[in-house]
Amino acid sequence: MSVRWFSPVEMARRLGISAKTLRVYEAAGLVTPARTQKGWRVYGPSEQARLHQILALKRLGLSLARIGALLTGRLADLDAVLDVQEAVLRARKRDAEHALKILAAARLKLARDGALSADDLLQLTRETTMTRELKSDEDWREAFQPIIENQYSPEELDRLGRRKMDALTRLGHDAESFTRSWEALIEELRALRAADDLVSPRACEFVRRWNAMTTAFTGGDPDITRKTRAIWEQAASDPQIAPRLPIKPEDFVFVQRIANGMRERGELLSS
Repeated sequence: MSVRWFSPVEMARRLGISAKTLRVYEAAGLVTPARTQKGWRVYGPSEQARLHQILALKRLGLSLARIGALLTGRLADLDAVLDVQEAVLRARKRDAEHALKILAAARLKLARDGALSADDLLQLTRETTMTRELKSDEDWREAFQPIIENQYSPEELDRLGRRKMDALTRLGHDAESFTRSWEALIEELRALRAADDLVSPRACEFVRRWNAMTTAFTGGDPDITRKTRAIWEQAASDPQIAPRLPIKPEDFVFVQRIANGMRERGELLSS
């Protein structure tokens, strides 16, 4: 079977991106197109496979810098990227299927009884309202600002704000991509918990990414780490905030179990 090569414009059109985006990926060292005898860029099967890896990871919310690091390690294998992508999509599918079952049951009850009780409506709202979690910056500020202000002085908050911006730069993120990366981490965490996966390479890579994201802000400072933990514990104990948290106390326990196993195997430094 003959190999088909695509120009940047053709390749971009097939992928649903712009030719400029291809140049950005090339400049970041993520993909290197082949060249014709006249020096024109072209994309063949290997370049197309690499672009699928890049786009799959990008849609999980990872920065280009993080994608570059992953593609030089375990995720250089296309099947490993597909494995991660499948896990996240399966977690989303499972949540949607559960919500659809609750909705179907409510419709049957409404057709039979002509009404839904207050408890029925409460469960329906809780189980099917996908926006119930804290999502926007405004949501997070509204929920967490009073708790944070109990832990930090205005001067400390100012320093933490500057630390956050420095951390984003180090991680190769802007605020939007950092948020997407956290959302992707949380979805992957749910997939790992559903599979009770504590030891796979995917679980270990997840913990390394988790640690990189969380420790960027603390800088190893035990006081900041302690206060951050206290903030989350207070939020998790607040009946108004706890149901909206995307990360539950049991999630933190699960991450710690993976990390402890890695330390026991010498795959993660003790902290």
